[in-house]
Amino acid sequence: MQRTAKLLAGSALFALSMALPALAVDKVSYGTNWLAEAEHGGFYQAVADGTYAKYGLDVTIVQGGPQAANEALLVAGKIDFYMGGTFSLYDSVKQGIPMINVAAMFQKDPQILMAHPDAGVETFADLSKLGTIFMAKDLYATAFTWMKSAYPGFKDEQVKPYTFNPAPFIADKNSAQQGYLTSEPFAVKAAAGFEPKVFLFADNGYAPYSTTIETSTKLVTENPDLVQRFVDASIIGWYNYLYGDNKAANDAIKAANPEMTDDQLAYSIKAMKDNGILVSGDAVDKGIGCMTDARQKEFFDKVAALGLVDAKLDYTKGYTTQFVCKGVGKDLVK
Repeated sequence: MQRTAKLLAGSALFALSMALPALAVDKVSYGTNWLAEAEHGGFYQAVADGTYAKYGLDVTIVQGGPQAANEALLVAGKIDFYMGGTFSLYDSVKQGIPMINVAAMFQKDPQILMAHPDAGVETFADLSKLGTIFMAKDLYATAFTWMKSAYPGFKDEQVKPYTFNPAPFIADKNSAQQGYLTSEPFAVKAAAGFEPKVFLFADNGYAPYSTTIETSTKLVTENPDLVQRFVDASIIGWYNYLYGDNKAANDAIKAANPEMTDDQLAYSIKAMKDNGILVSGDAVDKGIGCMTDARQKEFFDKVAALGLVDAKLDYTKGYTTQFVCKGVGKDLVK
């Protein structure tokens, strides 16, 4: 009798499970700002290890690159999230584009200047003594304005166009070059055999948030639960990428970007960890992705005073802190 009862109960449960609809999975897409690399690792990690799936998300990463226009795709509603930045926040507010930053994965922007190791450059201010600084126009229009104000001695005539080729810098000992902490120093050592002196803007007074999660204000208003799940899962992805088994994520990165190497990935991950790119400042206690009103105001006031943005701009419309600074994933630090 007991066996018969168990069989009947089991049959009933099976029938009930077949009648119930499967849990809905939200399909979303995240557009990166460049070809797949370690700087995108947390997002690839959350796909590869099933973190997004655990949060009820089916996430497609839309790779950026020279010909990509992922930010425009976000504005057009073709993707759901985008890897934005602080100045794109200002631009959206200025132009009345209903986009908003909901998390900042990088507490420190990895932007650097680098110099030859034997050029007598020991501090950021010493860079002003060099004859040439190779710098792209976007950085020249923003960070260099700050450099001239914060460190008297820098002059416009020092700047020459950076064409994303390190050869002119390598050939000129009396020069500096912009770069990304996680890539250009590695490329210079591989090409020239020396390790350049590296100076991180974020450690010398110019510290915008970077690698943000940007989305539409409509999505935040109409489906904040989905936004929260995407933010939380991405944060956990980053902790696992930095401190856990990241092989599957790195395999996915190399599949998306065949030019990426294991050595480059390892170098980039170490650089991000050693320099607190993700885990520093507010993120130490409040978790990866944290943004604060105080930090946003500090940077805005700085660039507004330099005339880089309109001081009357209501920059607070371009971000929200409602989804971050909750300590999600902190227990994964090893």
